[in-house]
Amino acid sequence: MAKNAVVTSEKRPEADLSKIKTKAEEALQFCVSGNLSTDFCILIDMSLHSGIKRFFVWDFKNKTIAEKYLVGHGCGTNSWSKDDSKNHPEFSNEDGSHLSSLGKYKLEGRGYSEWGINIKYLMHGLEDTNTNVLKRFIVFHSWNLMSDDEVFPKGSPEGWGCPTISNNAMRKIDPMIQNSEKPVLMWIYN
Repeated sequence: MAKNAVVTSEKRPEADLSKIKTKAEEALQFCVSGNLSTDFCILIDMSLHSGIKRFFVWDFKNKTIAEKYLVGHGCGTNSWSKDDSKNHPEFSNEDGSHLSSLGKYKLEGRGYSEWGINIKYLMHGLEDTNTNVLKRFIVFHSWNLMSDDEVFPKGSPEGWGCPTISNNAMRKIDPMIQNSEKPVLMWIYN
């Protein structure tokens, strides 16, 4: 190695627990007023690099993260299944954008998916930023390309806008959503 060569490595980002707690407190109020589950919710922090776990299952009763997983986002004009926007995803509510939409969603309607372990949940957009998700066929599902483990500094593969998790993650969260007495809140924020 040359005498003056500088080795740089990307600093691994960390999830901010205080930010998650603040979002969870706001989410609980939203769930109470919107007749959604007050057992747990899903918080997705898209400001975090896609190679670290940024999908959080928040346990309202214990005020803690019950589970955390990797989650993919939309590729936009980048190559499908690559990780070109791992640190800087873009967002849109426009049909054909291949981007994820920010905002709060009600997960309601379990169905068959051609992806992952063949389970999907319909995402009902509850804000101006995500009103077109059903029309855009944006759903919550698993994907064989998603890892169980963090892949940083690489990113998670990018799809056409759906929040995607690993097959094993879906195997864990699917019964939680199915057994919930009320629809579950998913909040995707940046």
